[in-house]
Amino acid sequence: MRGTKTYYEGSGEGDVIDLIKDYELNFNRGNILKYIIRAGKKEDELQDLLKAKDYIEREIEHYREVRRKACETFFEAGGWTTNTT
Repeated sequence: MRGTKTYYEGSGEGDVIDLIKDYELNFNRGNILKYIIRAGKKEDELQDLLKAKDYIEREIEHYREVRRKACETFFEAGGWTTNTT
């Protein structure tokens, strides 16, 4: 499906939304891709790059939080155990 905004379209068959769906990107990663692809195709290229940067920082923070929780769960469950038998 083609979008209605030309700055979201490439030269291929689909548009950015199709690419985001195909790769099953989450909200942050989808917006990173969207803003990088459209940077320079609208009036304010810098604004789009800064928006992409903001979503990258949000995704990094989200990833760190997920990783922190996974570690907590792992160690609460006993962590590594050694078999002495």
